[in-house]
Amino acid sequence: MTYSKRIAVTAAGGHLGTAIIKSLGSIAGSDEAADVVAVARNPEAVELEGVEVRSGDYADVAQMTEAFVGIDTVVLVSAPAGAGDRVQLHRNVIEAAITAGVRKVIYTSVIGNGDEMDTLYAPMAEVNRQAEQDLQDSGLTWIAARNGLYLEFDVAHILNAGPDGIFRNNGGEGYCCYITRTEIALATAVLAVRDHCDNRIVNIVGEAYRQDELIDIVNTQAGTSVSYEAVDDDSVLQKISADRGDEVGRMLTGCYQAIRAGAFDVESDYEQILGMPCKPMQLMAAEVIAQCRAGNAER
Repeated sequence: MTYSKRIAVTAAGGHLGTAIIKSLGSIAGSDEAADVVAVARNPEAVELEGVEVRSGDYADVAQMTEAFVGIDTVVLVSAPAGAGDRVQLHRNVIEAAITAGVRKVIYTSVIGNGDEMDTLYAPMAEVNRQAEQDLQDSGLTWIAARNGLYLEFDVAHILNAGPDGIFRNNGGEGYCCYITRTEIALATAVLAVRDHCDNRIVNIVGEAYRQDELIDIVNTQAGTSVSYEAVDDDSVLQKISADRGDEVGRMLTGCYQAIRAGAFDVESDYEQILGMPCKPMQLMAAEVIAQCRAGNAER
C-alpha cells in the first residue's frame, strides 16, 4: 500500500522531535513515504534541510490550528516538566488538531504499569495518562506511544559517575526497560506512516535490566569500572533538588522509585510496530557511549 500522508511533528526543535523527523525522512522514497512538516515554538531553532517549518506554541490554540492546516497525522511530542500547565497544553494541541481537520494524533507518552502512581513520579505519570485519555475521547484516530526511559540519560550519568567511580540512585533491584531516542524515533515514524497500531496504547521499549546490570553493560562497552550503590530516596531527592530544583528533584527521585517498584518493566510492542526487534542493549549502549565521547549526547 502506498501512503501519501502529510505528517506534522510538534516540538520539532527538541531532541525527540528532530529525531522523529529524521526517521520520517529516512523512510522517504519507500512505499511508505511521507510529506513532513516541522512545528516549533521557535522555528529558527529547527535545523532540518528540506523540511517545511511552521510556528506552533502549545499555549496558542489558534497558532497550532494554523500549523495543522492540510495535515493528516500529528505526532504530539509531550510538553516537558516545568512547561506550565501541561494537561492544558496537550489539550490545546488536541483541540487545534480537531479544528484543523487532522485525522490522527500520536502522543509520545511514557511507560508504566500503574505502580508508578505510588511514587513521587505520579504527577508526571498523571499528566501523560490524562493526555492519553483526552486523545481517546477526542474522536480522532489515536495512538498512545509509551516510550521507555531514555538510555542516553543514565549512560551519560554512569560515564560521569564522579571521582569515586560509583553510580548512586534509589532504583535498587528493580528492572527497567530503557531505549534510545533513535529507536523511539524510528518506531514513532512507522506508527505515523502506517495504520496497523491505530487506536491502541503501545510500549516502545527494549529489554529490561537492573541498575547494576546496566552499569556492567556500560563498563564492558566503555572500558570503565563504575560500580553501583543503591541509596535511600531522601538522599537522592536532596541532591537532585539542590542541583536542579524541587520539581525536577521530585520527578527524578520518583522515577527511580518507580524503577525499584518494577513500574517500568513492561511488555514491548516494538517488534509488532517495526516487524523486527529493538536493538540489543549492548549495541544501543555502545552507540550512546560513542555519542557521549563525541560530545553529541545530552548529559
